[in-house]
Amino acid sequence: MKRILVKFRSSAFRKFIRKHEKYAPIIFFIGGFIFDTLTLGRVDRLYDLIVLSLHMTSLTVTIYLFNLADDFKWKNRFLLKLRDYYPLAIQFFFGALSSAYVIYFSRSVSLSKTMSFFIILLVLLFANELLKKRISNKYLQFSVYFFINFTFFSFIIPVLIKVMNTNVFILSGLISFILTLTLISIIYIKSPSTRAEIKLGKVIGIVSGLYAMINLFYVFNLIPPVPLALENGLVAHNIKVENNTYTVTYETDDWYIFWRDHRLKFISEPEETVYVFTSIFAPTDIEKSIYHRWKWYNNQTEEWETIEDIGYTIKGGRNYGYRGYTYKNNTMPGLWKVEVITEEELIIGVVDFEIIMNYSLNPINLIDKKF
Repeated sequence: MKRILVKFRSSAFRKFIRKHEKYAPIIFFIGGFIFDTLTLGRVDRLYDLIVLSLHMTSLTVTIYLFNLADDFKWKNRFLLKLRDYYPLAIQFFFGALSSAYVIYFSRSVSLSKTMSFFIILLVLLFANELLKKRISNKYLQFSVYFFINFTFFSFIIPVLIKVMNTNVFILSGLISFILTLTLISIIYIKSPSTRAEIKLGKVIGIVSGLYAMINLFYVFNLIPPVPLALENGLVAHNIKVENNTYTVTYETDDWYIFWRDHRLKFISEPEETVYVFTSIFAPTDIEKSIYHRWKWYNNQTEEWETIEDIGYTIKGGRNYGYRGYTYKNNTMPGLWKVEVITEEELIIGVVDFEIIMNYSLNPINLIDKKF
């Protein structure tokens, strides 16, 4: 071990870290982000599960070691000599885990109803890497840890037990809440320096506040029903299904509108059938009832009116999502949206469009695409 330590002290890596110490936290944070961006794909894939679990476990152990290192409990030991690198490791695992969640959330074609939670993840991704001292603030450290831990279990538990509903989300939150408070309590008991730096009641209050906030987000549909994700959502003129292949006929938008496939202005004839096609990713073996909630905007009342809920059951496992569609006849002109929701009325995504009825107009940039 001593030979390894001597070799490490004289290594080019250590010299690089010493030379660029000011920017090292940023480098490690971004390194974690890049690592997951290049390697992660499906939350139910064995590789992804192993990587996320290793990240979460390593983050927990590193936070424990970091908070006890100042108490010299490992004097003249290898762990103590690595104390300067614990903040960098914490940065790396924060970056890796938060980027993984951003990757999984961003798979959905619609974040309109869940943008607030997505923004929190993005802020978390970039906010704490600017200065090394920030991660040493134990209130911030434990708060970020709990948020990441909560999100970790909300992804992992539905994948492992093959069930996704409100009770599973509550269970995920409780496990995260208990484990976080257990870690904080152990550190507080074993570390005199931590007891001198923080008030246990204040930390518990902050974590409890975050726990309540996340649950409120869930109640008000501000969190996507992870691990489900809307891969595709299109309003179409026609859909044909042959040999398990869906051929969707729809209007495309201008080339520079890269964030949306279909054209918002849907040119329709009277009594023409309007289709909405979706493909929804779900982990393997998860079955879930899904509904297309068709809504029309009433200009007179200035409110959205629910026209109909049309449901079907999806089964997870397909790389590009479980495909399905619903349709409406005798639709009215005006603004429409189809909310793709679970049976608990959690919003997976939204397909927006405007129906324009005009005999003199023809559909624009009409294409057939196979799914």
